Amino acid sequence: MIFSRSVDKLAALTGFATLALSGFAVPGMALADPYSLPIASYGPVKVEAGVSPETRSLQELAAQVGLATFTAADWHPGPVRHIVLITWKASATAAQRTEVTARFLHLAQDSRRPNGAHVVQSIEMGMQNSGEGQAEGLQQAFVVNFRSEGDRNFYVGKPVVNDAAFFDPAHEAFKEFAAPYIERMVVFDFDVLAIASPVPAKKSRHG
Repeated sequence: MIFSRSVDKLAALTGFATLALSGFAVPGMALADPYSLPIASYGPVKVEAGVSPETRSLQELAAQVGLATFTAADWHPGPVRHIVLITWKASATAAQRTEVTARFLHLAQDSRRPNGAHVVQSIEMGMQNSGEGQAEGLQQAFVVNFRSEGDRNFYVGKPVVNDAAFFDPAHEAFKEFAAPYIERMVVFDFDVLAIASPVPAKKSRHG
């Protein structure tokens, strides 16, 4: 991924930190020059009452470029992380939590495009074990990895993409199943702009 292009895309993802249970992502503000994008629809974009400015911004971007483009596998290619943090309802039993977790992880196989292509690259899961005192009651985390923003957009679907022809039915069904057991959820999405790793040690002259 070209770094300068990735920095431009970062602004489109900063608003993914809040989630309503009706969908796993409330997307972030998109910055786009309306004169540089093909117009796929005319007139104001119809949005549901009460949606966030970030959601409305991405709905407008999707309308400008068209849902087929916005959810295409090659739309803004590059690694994308979709982080989901949850707090369970006290009434959710261990069996119910296990079932929700298993179904979430199985989306790595179940989430597919109409042509059968997988949408999700991988899903990681773990329980909160930080001792820093900043978890704010969040108990469990999932990290869904995608190859592009288009794959992420197709997977997330509502509330940004509301046309069933352009979002993942398996993920939508999962959200409906899981919602009754979840007290609180936070979602944060980002394009991977940089990866840092230890610098390899130089070989010793004597080694």
